[in-house]
Amino acid sequence: MEKKVYDKIENTILNLNVETISTDRKNVLQPLIDFVQSKVTANKDANINFICTHNSRRSHLTQIWAQTLANYFNFKNVTTYSGGTEATAMFPMVAETLKNTGFEILELSESKNPVYAIKFNDNTNPIIGFSKKYDAKFNPASGFAAIMTCSQADGGCPFIAGAEKRIPITYDDPKMFDNTQQQAEKYQERSLQIATEMFYIFSNIKK
Repeated sequence: MEKKVYDKIENTILNLNVETISTDRKNVLQPLIDFVQSKVTANKDANINFICTHNSRRSHLTQIWAQTLANYFNFKNVTTYSGGTEATAMFPMVAETLKNTGFEILELSESKNPVYAIKFNDNTNPIIGFSKKYDAKFNPASGFAAIMTCSQADGGCPFIAGAEKRIPITYDDPKMFDNTQQQAEKYQERSLQIATEMFYIFSNIKK
């Protein structure tokens, strides 16, 4: 039987503890559960675009964990994307953090905005990670849920063209620990928080 995720990722998933999510935070996550559930029930595609200011850290982590856990729970009609209010580059520590969790990361292009292929198992198409604006041609143009992962983008983007739903699910930026001794620890901490919440979301959707 094909493994849904690599062993090291599975070990991380099995050790996630949804009891760490507060009731208030579960209320923040509920609209995304409702959006995906409505699409699964109607047998329609669920497209989710995770949006942050620079599309460099949090939006990538949420996109990648959401896609991984959608696959883990066997929701084949879920596709995740990410974008920013501006394009910069996926921060290298994001790739490093994912690699340490068991993802296979292949750098497809070396540039100021490198393109990565991110794999969570051997046979599923890789997630393509690079920084782009939320309305880039790479992303869906309509019928998607826009998940605002940082308060700056949420406040600065009152309208997301084409979004069927707009849902703020914001995270603290690990960028504040860049170039400190805590950098690796804090990126891992944020990654695991996001993984835990995405696990909670997809574990609460009924087929």
